[in-house]
Amino acid sequence: MTHDHDLELRPTPAQTEAALHPPAGRTGGDLVVETLRGLGASTVFGLPGQHALGMFDALRRSDLAYVGLRVENNAGFAADAYGRVTGEVAPLLLSTGPGALLSLAALQEAAAASAPVLAIGSQVPVAGLGGGRHGYLHELRDQQASFRDVVKSVHTVRTQSQIPSALAAAWESALTAPHGPVWVEIPQDVLLAETSLPVVTAVDATPRDLVPRPELTAVAADLLTRAERPVIVAGGGVVRADAAGKLRALAEKLDAPVVTTFGGKGAFPWEHPLSLQSWLEDRHTTDFLEDADVLLVVGSGLGELSSNYHTFAPRGRVLQIEADLGKLESNHPALGIHADARLALSALLETVGERSDPAAPGRVRRVLAAVRERIDGQDLTLEQQVLASVRAALPDDSPSFWDMTILAYWAWSAFDARRPNTMHSAQGAGGLGYGFPAALGAAAADPTRPVLAVSGDGGAMYSIAELATARQYDLNVTWLIVDDGGYGILREYMTDAFGEATGTELTRPDFAALAQSFGVPAVRTTPDHLRDDLAKALSEPGPSVVVLPARLRMFAPTHLGVG
Repeated sequence: MTHDHDLELRPTPAQTEAALHPPAGRTGGDLVVETLRGLGASTVFGLPGQHALGMFDALRRSDLAYVGLRVENNAGFAADAYGRVTGEVAPLLLSTGPGALLSLAALQEAAAASAPVLAIGSQVPVAGLGGGRHGYLHELRDQQASFRDVVKSVHTVRTQSQIPSALAAAWESALTAPHGPVWVEIPQDVLLAETSLPVVTAVDATPRDLVPRPELTAVAADLLTRAERPVIVAGGGVVRADAAGKLRALAEKLDAPVVTTFGGKGAFPWEHPLSLQSWLEDRHTTDFLEDADVLLVVGSGLGELSSNYHTFAPRGRVLQIEADLGKLESNHPALGIHADARLALSALLETVGERSDPAAPGRVRRVLAAVRERIDGQDLTLEQQVLASVRAALPDDSPSFWDMTILAYWAWSAFDARRPNTMHSAQGAGGLGYGFPAALGAAAADPTRPVLAVSGDGGAMYSIAELATARQYDLNVTWLIVDDGGYGILREYMTDAFGEATGTELTRPDFAALAQSFGVPAVRTTPDHLRDDLAKALSEPGPSVVVLPARLRMFAPTHLGVG
C-alpha cells in the first residue's frame, strides 16, 4: 500500500538525474549556500575571513543577496534587525577566532530580544579540532564554548554530509519559540574541499509550535473573567509572535488596561482608552500594576526594566505566558504558562468570558495624568520637544532603531511606536553601537521605506565604519546622532552617585563632515529645526546623517529608596 508521504519522499526523474550527476566544481561552501537557499533564505550578512572563504566563494554562484558590513559585531546587529522585522532567519557568515568572537555582543542582544539569527562560523581544519594546540591561524581551544552560553543551540560540522542537517537543525532552533540566535561552525577544509554530494534542494526545518497546556489556560481564563481589576503587561514576546491583534481583542473583551514593556513597544495602540502606554519607570504605573487583583503578563520575564528596577511587588494573582522557560516565574510566583504568546492568547480568547468595566478608561486616564504631571514638574521641555520632533518626522510605518542613549531611554517610556514591530532598541543586552547597523539590516530587508537610526555621539563611534556599508549598498537609512560630548547617561549616573563623572567626556569628530567624506549627505540641526531636517532626510533615497548638538537630561527615577 502506497501512502501520500511515500510519494512525497520519492524523487522526481529530474531530481534523480541531478543527484546522480551533480555539477562539477562545487565545494562544501556550495553545500552551505544551497542549504540556506533550500531553507528559504534570500539575504545573508557577514564579513569574509581566511577560513570562511569557501562560503563566500560559493555566494558568487548563488542568487543569495549579500550585505557585507565592516565589523563583525555590526554585521550581527544587522542580522538581528533583519530577523526582527521579517520574522525570518537571518544568516550571518563569519570567520574563525577573532571574527567569530567579535559577534558575541550582537548575538547576546539577539538572544535577549529573541531575534532569529543563524550565525555560521568557520573553524580550523578538522585535524585541529579537539583542544590540541596545533598553531593554526585563529585557533581557539574550544571555539563553540564561547558561544554556548550566548546562543540557543550550538551545532558542529565535521564532514560535508553533515552540513545540510546541521543547518536545518539550527534553522529550526532559531525559529522555535522563543526565537533566538544559533551557532554553527564548519572547518576550513570541509568548506574548501570539492564535493560529489547532490545539490541541496528543499530542506525541511519546520519549527515546533509551543502550545499552551489547556488546563492552565482554562484556569487563567476563569481568573480573568472573575477579576475585579485585571491588568495586562505586554512584552516583547507579543511582538515577536505577531500577536498584537490577539492582545487587543483580549484586552477589549476583558476591559483590561494594558501597559507595554520597552521591548513590547507597539504591541498595543498608544492612544487606546485602555492603554497605560509604556511608563514602567514611573511609580504611578508601578502602583497601578500592584493594585491589580489579576495581572496577566504576556511575553515578558518582568526583569529589571519591566519591574521598575525590581521594586514592583504584585499583591494580586499573577498569570505569566512566556516562551522562554528560563524566564517563567523567575521573578514572581505565578500561574506559569510555557507557550508562544500568540497561541496562548488565542486559547484565552476562546475561553475567557465577556467582562465590562466602564470605570477602566477613567482609571487609565488618571494614571497617565499623574505621570504627565510628574514629568511636567521637572523642566524637561527640550527633551520632550526633541522626541516629539522625531515622532512627527518619522512615517508611521517606518521602523526605528535606537542605541543606548538618553533619547532612547526617553523613547522607551514616551515614544508612540504606532505600529507593531516598528520600534527596536538594544535594551535587551544593553550594549552600545546597535542603532545604525541594525537600521542597515532593516533597510536591506525592505528597501521601499525609510529607516531611522538614533545614536548618541559615544555609541555612534562604534558604527562609523558602516557609513561605507550604507553608501555601498545605497540603503535608505537616516542616522540621527545626538551629540552631547560624551557618554551622557553614564555622566548622569556617575554625577548622581559620586558627585562627578570619570571617563565619560569624549573627543569626537565633526560627524557631518565625516559622513560627507563617505559620500553620505549630512546636516547639522537644532532642536527648532530638527523636525523639518529629519523629515527631509527621511524623504530622500539613500543614506543620510542628521547631527543634533544637544545635552539632554533624563527624568527623575522613582525606584530609588523604594523597597
